[in-house]
Amino acid sequence: MGGDFGPRVTVPAALQALASNPRLKLLLVGDPEAISPLLANKNAEQLDRLQIIPAEHVVANDVKPSQAIRSSHGTSMRIALNLVKSGEAQACVSAGNTGVLMGLAKMMLKSIEGIERPALVTAIPNLKQQKTVILDLGANINCNSRMLVQFAIMGAVMAEDVAGVKNPRVALLNIGEEESKGLDNIREAAMTLRNSELINYIGYVEGNELLTGKTDVLVCDGFAGNVTLKTMEGTIRVILSLLKSPEGQKKKSSWLMKIFRKLLLKLIAKRFGHLNPDQHNGATLLGLRGIVIKSHGAANENAFKAAIDQAVQAVEKQVSEKIAVRLDAVLPKSE
Repeated sequence: MGGDFGPRVTVPAALQALASNPRLKLLLVGDPEAISPLLANKNAEQLDRLQIIPAEHVVANDVKPSQAIRSSHGTSMRIALNLVKSGEAQACVSAGNTGVLMGLAKMMLKSIEGIERPALVTAIPNLKQQKTVILDLGANINCNSRMLVQFAIMGAVMAEDVAGVKNPRVALLNIGEEESKGLDNIREAAMTLRNSELINYIGYVEGNELLTGKTDVLVCDGFAGNVTLKTMEGTIRVILSLLKSPEGQKKKSSWLMKIFRKLLLKLIAKRFGHLNPDQHNGATLLGLRGIVIKSHGAANENAFKAAIDQAVQAVEKQVSEKIAVRLDAVLPKSE
């Protein structure tokens, strides 16, 4: 029910996910009167693997997290998380209010032992045709050095056990590469990571290195991470839109220019299509005893389906279990 568009995006995306994965079963939590019409005359086999779970209320996008959490009983978000807690579902995907999702998920599912606060994390493609794990992306605006170290460990575990990177390189996002640069919490975290033999810490990385593949894990607080990621996504979308002919100029373009533009778009799609943000929508709330995926509120159908696919992958690869095992061995030693 959340996000900018609600069921008119999430329901078609759910049907896409069911069509592409015959083993998938989905529980749609929300208002049946809003959901049911979007399922009319759809594939019967897919509908057999889909169930509507009624919810009386919806968490508003602009509500304060503390207020929403206190009055969350009966909301679609809380019911969805409770399905994960009870074992009726193996993962929760939401495009709703990030702060409320974070607070409710931590309260209901609890953090893995040794983790102060979960972090929003995603793996974004880079120019080396590999992926860079980046966290936090907005769950924690203010982070002390201890939290940044915990993020580094979780990110390294995800890069190694999920992305398949051996001895992943870990870096801290900063305003310069010199050791004296940055806020106190960043410098303190750097000192801890530098002295740890269990983390392949390579130092500071600036924002312009995000897509270069210089590091396998990029650690930052939620404010910097959210701004960095959305700036990158916005820039990519602007570049792609500039390559498309404006509506008013389509008739004026010569046939030669139309052919050239079409070939250019195909070339760019082949070379840089993997950078399209819609293909990588969805950030995992890492550090919880359960799988929770946060989708962009403005996600379209394809992007929301990508978030569902990410939840499926996390379940299949047993992300939470692997992180818990690794943290049990790594975190006490690093501290």
